Amino acid sequence: MWYNGGMNQTMTIKTTSVGKKIFVELDANRLERLASHLGFYGPDFLKSVARAERDYKTGKVREVASLRELRKRK
Repeated sequence: MWYNGGMNQTMTIKTTSVGKKIFVELDANRLERLASHLGFYGPDFLKSVARAERDYKTGKVREVASLRELRKRK
């Protein structure tokens, strides 16, 4: 399937017969443009990424095997 959207760019969308997987293929420049349209370069998002990186570097994160582990801490 080919999609020529409002950005006037082409991407490849493939579906599989196994499971519910969809593969989308586009080049890096088009991905950056899509991310920009979705708001991934907005100031609030960029601040949250910087905060997450800072927390990760200072060790304020931990690994969990399941999201259920987070409920146990309340």
